[in-house]
Amino acid sequence: MKIEEFIQRTEAFHRRLADLNQTAIALPWITSDMLPQAFKELSSNSRMLQLAAEELYVQNEELLRTRNLLEEQCDRYQNLFDFAPNAYLLTNTQGIIQEVNHLATTLFKVAKHYLIGKPLINFVPLEERRRFRNELSEVSRSDKSRELSISLQQRDGKLFHSALTVAAVRNQYDKPINLLWVLREIPEPEQREANNEIYFTENRFIYKHCKGETITLNPSEIFYVCQGLVKLNTFCETGEEVLTGLAAEKMVFGSSLTSLQTYQATALTDVELVSIDVGEIASPVLSHALLPKINQRLRQTESFLAISGRQRVQERLHHLLLFLKQEIGQPVSQGTRLNFRLTHEELASACCTTRVTITRLMGKLQQQGVIRFDSKKHIILQNLT
Repeated sequence: MKIEEFIQRTEAFHRRLADLNQTAIALPWITSDMLPQAFKELSSNSRMLQLAAEELYVQNEELLRTRNLLEEQCDRYQNLFDFAPNAYLLTNTQGIIQEVNHLATTLFKVAKHYLIGKPLINFVPLEERRRFRNELSEVSRSDKSRELSISLQQRDGKLFHSALTVAAVRNQYDKPINLLWVLREIPEPEQREANNEIYFTENRFIYKHCKGETITLNPSEIFYVCQGLVKLNTFCETGEEVLTGLAAEKMVFGSSLTSLQTYQATALTDVELVSIDVGEIASPVLSHALLPKINQRLRQTESFLAISGRQRVQERLHHLLLFLKQEIGQPVSQGTRLNFRLTHEELASACCTTRVTITRLMGKLQQQGVIRFDSKKHIILQNLT
């Protein structure tokens, strides 16, 4: 019986009792003291029942409003869950999927109703399943979330790289009842590199410098080379220039990356640069993107050290040309051309020798057919191994 119907019947019953009471009072042969005590109590109880029904009605209306509010909030949080920017899955402690959002169904290329009730391990390649089971066991015993880098497979068998973060959901007795999974797809190495380059250049001002121009360095910033070649050098006490590095496209440089007191950057060609504030390196995304760039500069520095440590000048020049072939070489029909023109003075500073010596050795290599020059005086390496 609905509460509205119950209230209506209660009111009708109370009215009938009131009419009966009035009728009894109106009868001339019945005095008021002759009314049964039970009748009076019944009338009183009927009134109390009516008041209780009205109070119940008010409480019921309040409960309905509360339920509607909870349903609205539930729908709102369900939408937040469904349309979250990451893929979310809720499983029991055995890894059976109970809830998934839209992005999870997109990654697995499986409809939601198909995923519900399926073991998450079904989407793990066979060779990864033992490690996955161990992680599943560990997370139920741990109070902290765990991260796992693993390959997952879609319904059609296609693999994709992913990063999983999983945490146990516990009840009031600290017993794990569910596992919450956050799934992020990790792009292939080539795609990650492309994404990093966009991150360096997107929404940043581009600084342009002409060939031969000195680039002003600031300890609070790092430069990223969008286009061109930058020469990095220092100076000895005698004033002689020492080449310490070449920053080509997609490389970084800056005075904050060296401990040298004197450090200079010069545009060997027309260059385009963007500035990155050192404070931004605190960002995990940027620091992760910068790490391979800094590692690249470290390898280059070690190559220059190895070249300068060779005893004979001929060997230093030979290995410098091999290094430049790898760093800035471009295949052409005659061999490998160095994309940017380097003067004998710059080659001499890299080889820790004089310009005269480099000129003599370069002439000898040209006579031997090891190198040649194009119309723009770019070096072409022909038989250098």
